[in-house]
Amino acid sequence: MQKPTPNKTWPYAALFVGIVCIAWSAILVRWTSIPGPASAFYRLLIPAIVLLPTFLIPSRQKLSTRSYAIIAIGGFFFALDLAFYNTSILQTSAANATLLGNNTPIVVGLLTWLVFRRRPAFSFWVGLALAVAGSLVIMGADLAKHAKFGLGDAMALAAAACFAVYLMATEEIRAHTSTLEFLRLAILSSTIFMFVFALILRVPLAIPDHRTLLALLGLGLVSQLGGYLALTYALGHLPATITSVSLLSQGPLTALLAALLLGEPLTGYQIAGGALVLVGVGLANRLSKPEEDANAAFGPATDAGAREHIG
Repeated sequence: MQKPTPNKTWPYAALFVGIVCIAWSAILVRWTSIPGPASAFYRLLIPAIVLLPTFLIPSRQKLSTRSYAIIAIGGFFFALDLAFYNTSILQTSAANATLLGNNTPIVVGLLTWLVFRRRPAFSFWVGLALAVAGSLVIMGADLAKHAKFGLGDAMALAAAACFAVYLMATEEIRAHTSTLEFLRLAILSSTIFMFVFALILRVPLAIPDHRTLLALLGLGLVSQLGGYLALTYALGHLPATITSVSLLSQGPLTALLAALLLGEPLTGYQIAGGALVLVGVGLANRLSKPEEDANAAFGPATDAGAREHIG
């Protein structure tokens, strides 16, 4: 007897909420008056403090040393991702930094194929091609304004590679942990690594004004805690390939927010490129095979735990 296809309504809803929350991060970083690594540290520290009391909740599952190691690796690369990404936002346009920083699917697809020997479905590559084409249209229009490829653009690409490793680690570990358990451990480890980076780089961590404080609270509570709580839940039910392609829709959304709030008007290239990105995201999700939509290693017990914690 064939197993019924799991209902994906809640995972896709969570993915949508996560994208909206995370899309605000570039705007909030621009509203701070501190270096990129400093805003990245507070983005992690604030939710880490909020989640501290949850460590008093007894864990239903005992994690292995390997699981803790993978979470730590994910935390390390996520800290690097935020450090590169927040710095790139201050050196290039918010839309460009977001689009380049979210070209993660290229790395995710290759790592899925080369490391885990799971070749993404043909529909993924079709959607990815359209989404990346849209990103290149927007990026090309932005780069035409500059004489050379800027440091901010390079940092955004580095952020994309680091975030890809974080997504792969998340998908691997979410097969064995609940949403809350993974998120609190990942954020705590990322906070520690980010603090070490700030010390090594001698980045000042003082908060100079109330506007910066409010922006940092938004980064920590909305973009990080809210966004990644939703994203982590979605990754427990959807593969990293589909999730990473969907995250490309942050680009058009951030471009719209930047036009409204930062005075960065939308151009025809951004509108056309954004449309291609959204079409690519839709195709990657609509054409994917149902049996490939769920993480194959994700068992019923973990699913129940994740639903209980998220609700």
